[in-house]
Amino acid sequence: MAYWLFKTEPDTFSIDTLKSQKVSLWEGVRNYQARNMLRDEVKLGDQVFIYHSSCKDVGVVGIATVVKASYPDHFQFDPESPYFDPKSDPESPRWFMVDIEYQRHLRFVSLKRMKANPALAEMPLVKKGSRLSVMPVTDAQWQEILTMTGQF
Repeated sequence: MAYWLFKTEPDTFSIDTLKSQKVSLWEGVRNYQARNMLRDEVKLGDQVFIYHSSCKDVGVVGIATVVKASYPDHFQFDPESPYFDPKSDPESPRWFMVDIEYQRHLRFVSLKRMKANPALAEMPLVKKGSRLSVMPVTDAQWQEILTMTGQF
């Protein structure tokens, strides 16, 4: 099992939305590096921090589990979708997604607190210039963030 952080804008899709849906597809990733991680590295059973971005309070808000491994993002073929990609071919899909299942809300851990924590200094999220929507989290980083919630 591996650990991940998935960013989402809460105005579009929040941890509360995931909780209400129970299981949701994680679609719309349109960065090649993030796509490669979804396609090649994210596996069934992996644990995911849900991270709210592009909002007033950015940070980790909950946990989900990957319940369906990588498969082609069908929105890339839908001309009505904002994720449509006219260069993508069904015979050789360009974009992929996974399904995740809500596990629990966490006490909020802000990006500011994570940046101030020396134990997280090597985490891609806290490094300058890192804007990926999907990123790996080490075992130690996962445990540190859980500790920061004060729930564990």
